[in-house]
Amino acid sequence: MTNTASEPLFDTVAFIGMGLIGSSLARRILRDGLAKKITCAVRSEATRDRVLELGIADEAYCDIKEAVKDADLVMICAPVGANEAIGAQLAGKLKKGAIVSDVGSVKQAVIRDIAPHLDEGVSFVPGHPLAGTEHSGPDSGFPELFEGRWCILTPVPGEKESATTRVQALWEACGMKVECMDADHHDRILGITSHLPHLIAYTIVGTATDLEDALRQEVIKFSASGFRDFTRIAASDPTMWRDVFLNNREAVLEVLGRFQEDLMALQRAIRWGEGEKLFDLFTRTREIRRGIVDAGQYFTNFSAEGEDRQSDAKGKSKSDK
Repeated sequence: MTNTASEPLFDTVAFIGMGLIGSSLARRILRDGLAKKITCAVRSEATRDRVLELGIADEAYCDIKEAVKDADLVMICAPVGANEAIGAQLAGKLKKGAIVSDVGSVKQAVIRDIAPHLDEGVSFVPGHPLAGTEHSGPDSGFPELFEGRWCILTPVPGEKESATTRVQALWEACGMKVECMDADHHDRILGITSHLPHLIAYTIVGTATDLEDALRQEVIKFSASGFRDFTRIAASDPTMWRDVFLNNREAVLEVLGRFQEDLMALQRAIRWGEGEKLFDLFTRTREIRRGIVDAGQYFTNFSAEGEDRQSDAKGKSKSDK
C-alpha cells in the first residue's frame, strides 16, 4: 500500500529512537513520500552516524530538542521506561500545532509519563503498531513491516480529533489497519496477547539455561519447532520487555494469576489421567488458532509482534526453519 495523497502527510517527522519500529517507519515514509523531511534523535554518536549512513533520516542528532524543534509529528520509538525523561526534554521545545505519538507496547504508562510535559497547543495521540521481530537497531528495519497488521491508537480524552485522524492516516498509508480504544483496555488486551506469551517464553528458555550443561546442550541440539518458537520470542530486546512488564504490571499480574490457575487445573488433569479434560482444552485452543488464521492475523512473511520475519526488505531469508 502506498500513499495516494497528492501531498505528503507531514512536512517534518522527528523520531526519538531509531530501532526496529522507528527505522522501519522512517524507511516507509521515505519510500512512499509520506513526509518532506525526517529528523531523529538517538542516544549515541555511533547510532547517529549509522542512521545517516543508511540514509533513513535527513538529519540526526544526539540532542532531542534539536531533532524536534521544527517537527509537525514527533514519533517516540524508545523503550517505555525512557518516556518520563523524554517527556521532560520535550517540554517547551515543540511548535504549536505539533503532534506527539509513540509506538510503545504499554499505553497508560505512556500517557502518565508524556502528557504532563506537553505544552498547550501540542496534541498527543499514543499508538501501538502490532508488528515487529526480535531484531533491534537501525539496521533491522524494513518498510513492509507494517503491511496488513493492526495499529491501536489510544487518544487522550479531550484531544483534537483532527490529530488522531492525521496519525491514523499515516499508519494506514503504511499498510496498517487502525482501531481506537481506551488505554486501559489496550493494556489488558496486550497483557494477554503479547506480554504473557513473552513472559512464558522467557521463563521456558530460562529454565533450559539452568539445566546441567550436558542436558542443556541436548535441548539445544534436539529442539523441536515449539522450543525454537519460544527461543525466537525470548530473543526480543531485553530493555524493551523489562520496561513493558514494569509499566504494565497490574494487567500482567492479573492475567498471570488466571494463567497460573489454568495451569494448576491442567496439572491436575494430567496427574489424574483425565484425558477428556485435556482433549476438550486442546480442541478449544485449536479453534482459537483457526480463528486467528481466518482473521488474517497469520503471515508467512511478516509475523506478529516479537516474532521472527522470514524475509527482509531485500528478500533475503531470515527464517530459522
